[in-house]
Amino acid sequence: MNKRNHQIATQGVDYLVIWLYAILVAIGILCIFMVEYRPGADWFTTFLNGKTNYSKQLIFAGVCAIAATFILLTDSKLFTAFANLFYLFGILLMLATFVIGKNINGSRSWIPLVGGFNLQPAELCKIFAALALAKFLSRQEVDFTKIRSQLIAGAITLSPAVLSILQHELGLALVYTSFLIAMYREGLPAQILIIGSSFGVLVIATLILEPNILAIILTVIAALVIFLLRKQIKKKKKLLTVIITIWLICVGVQRFVVPYIFNNVLECYQSTRIYSMVGKEYNCADNKKAQDKSNTNKPVRKPDDYNVRQSKIAIGSGGFFGRGFLKGTQTRGKYVPEQHTDFIFTSLGEAFGFVGCFIFLLIYLFLLYRIVRIAERQRSTFSRVYAYSVVSILFFHIAVNVSMTIGLFPIVGIPLPLISYGGSSLLTFTVLIFIMLRLDADRQMVLR
Repeated sequence: MNKRNHQIATQGVDYLVIWLYAILVAIGILCIFMVEYRPGADWFTTFLNGKTNYSKQLIFAGVCAIAATFILLTDSKLFTAFANLFYLFGILLMLATFVIGKNINGSRSWIPLVGGFNLQPAELCKIFAALALAKFLSRQEVDFTKIRSQLIAGAITLSPAVLSILQHELGLALVYTSFLIAMYREGLPAQILIIGSSFGVLVIATLILEPNILAIILTVIAALVIFLLRKQIKKKKKLLTVIITIWLICVGVQRFVVPYIFNNVLECYQSTRIYSMVGKEYNCADNKKAQDKSNTNKPVRKPDDYNVRQSKIAIGSGGFFGRGFLKGTQTRGKYVPEQHTDFIFTSLGEAFGFVGCFIFLLIYLFLLYRIVRIAERQRSTFSRVYAYSVVSILFFHIAVNVSMTIGLFPIVGIPLPLISYGGSSLLTFTVLIFIMLRLDADRQMVLR
């Protein structure tokens, strides 16, 4: 490609997003360095030897820079033409993990590669799901106000989630629910989001309150609604049937569905983490999976909330201004488990305190705001849906990971975008962002 063609290919690229991306990747490498560097070691040599996690992350960043450059020089029409094929390839990769997958930390979701590296198809499939959803919603014949179109869009995003659950990757499965934000922007009825949110509130209420007390509260609410709508009910008898049906469903969910999920579907440690989030203790003796794994008559040992407690201690020890660079006692002392991956935020909190975390989250917020701006200036439905999918995925990862480290959300193993250690994660977010930038550079085109 000559210089003139190179200028044409990169014309219109939002370089502000690229700078924000580069800053976050650099912060990520710095955070990994802070928790792994040991006094007396030649930091320059350790950065180049490829044996430490921060040196590996630097290599990953170099590979991602090459991938990003290649994407920016690619024709945007490639992503629309091969969106469905990419999606099919991603699903096949996820299915391949059941045959050739490697078991890491109880999750069979990794495919071993040369050089000791591992690929997690569920991460890459987020890109392919975003492209496939954008491709479907951009079709002229698609009317997203119809149930059929909504079900197809839901199947596109939830199929990888189901496979992730089968791979024991609950965290990654939850990420695919973030596509609801993009679908809501394209006309998904608000009632669906209200129903989903109400179900979440009901689950939390079931964990906090005693079954009989919650059933009484639900009954009182139903009776109050009937009283307030008594005039409308006289005109429409079906309204009373609807209210009673909703009441029966809610009572059934809190009495039977929620206990069944926690005792039969989720693993003991998953149920324990969710209960600990609301300040309750879960009895693993009620968990059928834990009972099946127990070969003795001894009571099943409950996992504790050690990770979260140590994470809170590390972040709290940073105070307002932090302990300073390479001066953290908790993260550098390896008291926080998985501190270079899922709990990488703790190193930032201990070293730079509240002020550093606030500035760091402002960078994230500015990036999300910029992507929303990019999404809204697109002429093409394909580009807009894809951009909203990107911001939805990023927002979900950021909100859940940070909430997880401070005990506001159960531990589900979701990395912090561009910060947490991991080649698959960094490559996924890089490709997600730079495909969006490539589409935005051609925003005057109508892509389908």
